[in-house]
Amino acid sequence: MQVGFRTGISFDMSRSNWDGTGHRPLVWTAWYPTDEASSAAIPAERSWFKKEPVVANATAVRSDQSLRLVLLSHGTGATAAALEWLGFRLAQRGFVALAVNHHGHTGSEPYRAEGFLCLWERAGDLTAILDDHSWQRELGVEIEEKASVAGFSAGAYTALLLMGARVAFSQFEPDNPVKSPIRGPREFPNLADELPKLNQNPVFQVAWERRRANFSDRRVEQAIAIAPGRSVLGFSRDSLRGIRKPTRIFAGDEDTVAPPSDCCGWLYENIPACKYEILSGGVGHYTFLPEGSEFGQEAAPELFVDRQGLERTAIHDYVAEQSVDFLQGKRQD
Repeated sequence: MQVGFRTGISFDMSRSNWDGTGHRPLVWTAWYPTDEASSAAIPAERSWFKKEPVVANATAVRSDQSLRLVLLSHGTGATAAALEWLGFRLAQRGFVALAVNHHGHTGSEPYRAEGFLCLWERAGDLTAILDDHSWQRELGVEIEEKASVAGFSAGAYTALLLMGARVAFSQFEPDNPVKSPIRGPREFPNLADELPKLNQNPVFQVAWERRRANFSDRRVEQAIAIAPGRSVLGFSRDSLRGIRKPTRIFAGDEDTVAPPSDCCGWLYENIPACKYEILSGGVGHYTFLPEGSEFGQEAAPELFVDRQGLERTAIHDYVAEQSVDFLQGKRQD
């Protein structure tokens, strides 16, 4: 089956952008099955990642049934392209995969401390894109009312918020009892120092004050959390125990950015309907990114170095296969 590919932009009319000059942007990317006869081609634009062959701007496959939707949420400072490996494979299996670049927290625009600090706003992005049907019209597709969600690193945090997790403390909140020597992620290493400077931004103030709100979405029925980051340690234990929807967690045995024993272990201990798997053989945090292009390997080589003998694409194939089984309700003990 050919994979269609389309990008677009929408806006969340209920929230402002971080500058307070307009509505919050929702730049989206979709991978989906198509039966168009057009030859697939690798996109020409420069990227850090190797690209898959897709049929750009194709119409979705003709079907008498609505297609199943999987929302995708990228990691810190990344873009939708960082989850192409999963979106592409899901589309090959008949799903529509839809990712949003999270405003202020994405490499598709200048980084904003507000976006890095207010991670809960990312969940609102996926709820807003579910509410907006314009992208469906552009794809020419009917979508089931229920959806699933998958996210990598900070995207796993986003996915769990949609499932019902609630914030007890921000990772960089001064009162957070979980102390960490880390002042920020690799993309924004002094992030904690930015928090006291942002009180003059009224958009930030509003976002910061709603950090303990309920961001769950009844339409999201299951979640896949891939290498969840340290931010999940700020979730309320009671809220995690209240998640009764199926949850699947994948981690790497050599993840030093978000050690499974800390992050995944905490989630598995507290989410009742949860299956947790640590992939072995030297799987690191960034193994869950696509393979690097020549440009990407020169720009950020640390993202694309795996243990000798580890095949990144084999890990992607396995996680995607297991994810499809999970999404189709094939639960394994």
